[in-house]
Amino acid sequence: MRGAFGKPQGTCARVAIGQVLLSIRCKDPNSHHAQEALRHAKFKFPGRQKIIVSRKWGFTKYSRTDYLRWKAENRIMPDGVNAKLLGCHGRLAARQPGRAFLNALRKKFRLGIRQPFGLCTVIWI
Repeated sequence: MRGAFGKPQGTCARVAIGQVLLSIRCKDPNSHHAQEALRHAKFKFPGRQKIIVSRKWGFTKYSRTDYLRWKAENRIMPDGVNAKLLGCHGRLAARQPGRAFLNALRKKFRLGIRQPFGLCTVIWI
């Protein structure tokens, strides 16, 4: 034993109650496998954890229905694992054609919609 009174010598993370420990993004058909992997992983941590499936699209802050609707209207721009919502503010000269006014975007062209991403999260309880 290296320290006095059996104190741990390694590093550890300070985790609060309700804090997200781990997030996984996967497609909906693979959601069962991700949940099973997280169920196995939660036994490696002390304490009690919950596995929660998010209603959001991937790691974005937008719900799945809103994301699909805005993607069809060409109002959302993918930005890595996140997405940017394009509003109707700002200079008209800086906008691309077809994005100046939101009403002009309705049914202009059809976008291929990908399969929705699920988000499985382990939360410390």
